[in-house]
Order: sequence, then structure tokens, then C-alpha cells
Amino acid sequence: MIGQEQGTTMPIADSTAGHALAGIDIGGTKIGALLVGSDGEVRARGSVPAPASLGGAAMADAAAGLVVALAAEAAVELGAVGVGAAGVIDHETGTIRAASATFADWAGFPLAEELEQRLGVPVRVENDVNAFLLGEAAAAGRSERDVLGVMLGTGVGGAVIIDGELHHGPHGAAGEIGHTPGYSDLVCTCGQVGHLETLASGTSIALRYAERTGTAVADARGVADRARAGDADARAVFDAAGRALALACASAATLLDLPCAIVGGGVAASWDLLAPAIDAVLRTDSPVSGIPLRIVPAVLGADAVALGAIETARRALVPTP
Repeated sequence: MIGQEQGTTMPIADSTAGHALAGIDIGGTKIGALLVGSDGEVRARGSVPAPASLGGAAMADAAAGLVVALAAEAAVELGAVGVGAAGVIDHETGTIRAASATFADWAGFPLAEELEQRLGVPVRVENDVNAFLLGEAAAAGRSERDVLGVMLGTGVGGAVIIDGELHHGPHGAAGEIGHTPGYSDLVCTCGQVGHLETLASGTSIALRYAERTGTAVADARGVADRARAGDADARAVFDAAGRALALACASAATLLDLPCAIVGGGVAASWDLLAPAIDAVLRTDSPVSGIPLRIVPAVLGADAVALGAIETARRALVPTP
């Protein structure tokens, strides 16, 4: 907004009561959004291609345009917006601290401030995996206040909620379980060796199958189809992914005394193939506390990040000074 101090975001006030909240999920290929009314019901949802190669301003334009269109469609007035965005986020200011090469001019981009200028309402920004976990932990039937979240997608991301609150860590990277070592002798996308991501990401599952068989498969879904058709190599790849995932979750659960891990992302759609190895690990490598670790699939599907982003905005509600 005009006159707003550089690097700060607008306060979310109680005056948003009765207005719709918007949640935005910003990825490298798609920007999704949904609107939730004051009654908690989803009023509208939609998506647009992400112009990630065109820079932060283009991304902000696309996200804001989508939200404006959805608000007009649902005939609601916006009260606040939450965003789940790829990259390392300064959640206090809503600025992107670091991002992959997929996003041009994304690192250093003041996303919250730019969206506030375009939308005229307060905006809160979180890392997309943090938002995913907030959404899943707040889903109907969930009661976990201490929980690990893992996203198995193109890469592997992670997040942690402790005593009901997201734990960001001093550098905003708490919970990044995908880049913990010791699971293989393979080079990770980050350049280091042996990370969980080398076995459990969708990209790695397709690569590991190609290495075993000499047959290229487009993605993890194709490997899953072969595994369900009885392909032993495809099943072995998913067994390795499930075992590495479970060991990583068990390690985190032991360190932080977490009773539950929630796993989402595209690879989690093949839970039937991951579960046998996960269950086997939990029988032999349970946390030292003696409390059983539950590793469960996500339930919110493609809405998880956007709903978690709304939860981020909702938690930021504060009285107007």
C-alpha cells in the first residue's frame, strides 16, 4: 500500500471477519488459488500457468489476477490472503530468501508487499511445504500438535509443527528432511551425496527405474503403473523409496519426539506401493520412546497448500492497534 514501510506487511485485523480469505499455491509450473468464506466453505477455486521464467513481478501479477477473478466469480470481498510459495521464505516479511533456478528473479522478491499493493489486503507468505503441513494438520479429524510433514514431488520437502506451531528454525529451513544424508551413494540435485531425495522424489523414482532396467519412464506414475502390473524392478524402486522415507521419518521422530508424519505430494498417490516398506521399517526401527510412530498419507490433495496458506493468514489475525 502507498506509504507502507519497505519490507513490512500490513497487519491482519479483526475487521476481516465476515470477509473471504484467499489461499494461493505458487509453484514452478502452476499457480492455484481458492477462496474460503467466513463459514469455512470453499467458494471458488482455479489455477493459471506460472510465468516463472518471467520474474517475480510477472508471478505476482498472475497470482493477483487469479484471486481477483475468483473473488468476482464468487461475489465476495477479500479480507486477507495467505500464500504458500516455493523457496526459502522470510515468513516475517514475506520475502523470498532463496529459490531454485526454475524461478527467474525470485530470490529477494518481496512477494507479500507486491501482492498487497496489487490486492489491497494483508498478505502472509509461507514456504509451500510449511503451508501443506499447516493445512493437513488443521484438516477435519486431525489432532496432532507435534507432527512432521513430508512432500514427495519433483523433490522432497519437509516441515515440522511443534506444540501446534510451525518451527522455522533460525534460517527458515527447519524440517528439510529431503536433504538429510545416508540413504544412498547417489548424487542429489543439490550436488551432495546420498540424500533422501535421491530415492524418494518422483524424479528419482523414474531415474532409479531407468538405471535398473535401461528403460526410460516419464515419471513416477509410469513406474507405479508398471509396479502394479507386476514389474519386479518397479516394485523394488518403490520399496527403496518407502524404506528410505520411513527411516528418515523415524530419525526425525526420535530426535523431536514426534508421534506422527504426514506424507503428501504426487508420489504419495502411490501409497499402496510405499506402504509395505514403510510398515516393515516401523516394525524394526521404531522411535526409542516406545511410542509408535504413525506415518500416514495426506488427505487434502491438491488443496493442501492453499488451505494451509489460509491457515497462515488466519493465525496472523491480530487486533487493530
